[in-house]
Amino acid sequence: MQRHTHLGVYGVLIRDNKVLLIKKSRGPHTGKWDLPGGSIEFGEEPYQTLLREFEEETGLTDVQGSILDSLSYTLIYPYRENVMEELHHIGILYEVRLLKNDVELKTDGDGQDSLGAAWIDLNEIRQFPVTPFVEKTLFSRIDNSEKFC
Repeated sequence: MQRHTHLGVYGVLIRDNKVLLIKKSRGPHTGKWDLPGGSIEFGEEPYQTLLREFEEETGLTDVQGSILDSLSYTLIYPYRENVMEELHHIGILYEVRLLKNDVELKTDGDGQDSLGAAWIDLNEIRQFPVTPFVEKTLFSRIDNSEKFC
């Protein structure tokens, strides 16, 4: 079995009791809803990754973030035909705020990793297929009535 470690940066943006998520177009979580974000490019600072990925996947450019958490999980999945892969996914999470209220989402995807962005009601989030980062970041806070800053 092949093993792979992936390091990414992801943003948690909650507004009016809705979280901004993207629908995955590829990888082990295809079709699931995920936090906007992705891989750090060579030489890139994590915060710059957050801003770049947010623009690519959601179309939002007027955002500001602060470190929220870091998480990881492992997953075994079929990488290619007859080849299994064990993924260790590490994420640096930022809490994201909008700097202006009138925003237009990129709902048609980025042509790479996202099929589009959407606001998902936190009261309905458990009805959607989500990635482990969404589950780990949101579900316990919802259950404990915790708020983001």
